[in-house]
Amino acid sequence: MKNPQLAVVHQFITAQLTGATDLSVEGMRNSLDAAGKLAPPVPGVSCEVVDTGVVRSEWFRPEQADDGRAVLFVHGGGYMLGSIDSHRDLTSRVAIAARAITLSIEYRRAPESPFPAGLDDVLASYKWLVQTGGYAPEKIALVGDSAGAGLMLGATLKIRDSKELAGPGALVCMSPWTDLTCTSNSLAAGTDPSTQAPYVAMMAQAYLGGADPKNPLASPMYADLAGLPPMLLQAGAAEALRDDSEQFAARCQAAGVDVTLELWDEMFHAFQLWAAMLDDGKRAIEQAGAFIRAKT
Repeated sequence: MKNPQLAVVHQFITAQLTGATDLSVEGMRNSLDAAGKLAPPVPGVSCEVVDTGVVRSEWFRPEQADDGRAVLFVHGGGYMLGSIDSHRDLTSRVAIAARAITLSIEYRRAPESPFPAGLDDVLASYKWLVQTGGYAPEKIALVGDSAGAGLMLGATLKIRDSKELAGPGALVCMSPWTDLTCTSNSLAAGTDPSTQAPYVAMMAQAYLGGADPKNPLASPMYADLAGLPPMLLQAGAAEALRDDSEQFAARCQAAGVDVTLELWDEMFHAFQLWAAMLDDGKRAIEQAGAFIRAKT
């Protein structure tokens, strides 16, 4: 392993997983939130609770924000875990890089609230940004990691098909989970310390709640992708869901979507979440911010 920072993060993740004693859903949620709170507050951004009437939500306000631009941030966590708190560091960095006020939401999670509850919360939050927040759709970017990226892709497909609202100006998908059949070669390889096939399959089943894993709103890999907004996909070259990004990018290109795929050497699943410890994570977020600024 050439990157010494990566070795430290790998050790931390492995110790966290092997040392976990409470493997209940609540225990895993608490563990991920606790890991997220280890990162010190990011200077240059403030957080403020906001009542959207949808779900728990917070504004992340960078000191330097361009007028009229907004980001809707959707956290990952296998549809079961994750929160505003677990992703506070990443959300703060995205807000600063995009120079945009950012709405982070805590959508309903499986197994208590299976598909399509979380997707509906993302869609309702987007509507709130446009209809109550007053942001023009073309000035909004949706950003999410892992399952969060899957949710925002599903919500964007619903926006496109309903024609009730215009779609967002840009999408940024960090290690997106686009195929809930869990049959990819990269997942089967099992070399990613943060994402193991048995856990991925369990989370997919919990979220689907009996729904077809090829339902395009749950697995965007199987959707008609024509008409989606400009999209940046970032994935680790060594991550378990690498195929979910590469194959999805190929399908986007075939459908005429303006898509950019970045594969980051040696990086694992959702490496941007560890930007406080990884320079590559910082650089990836900076590039995501540049993409958002260019497209919105």
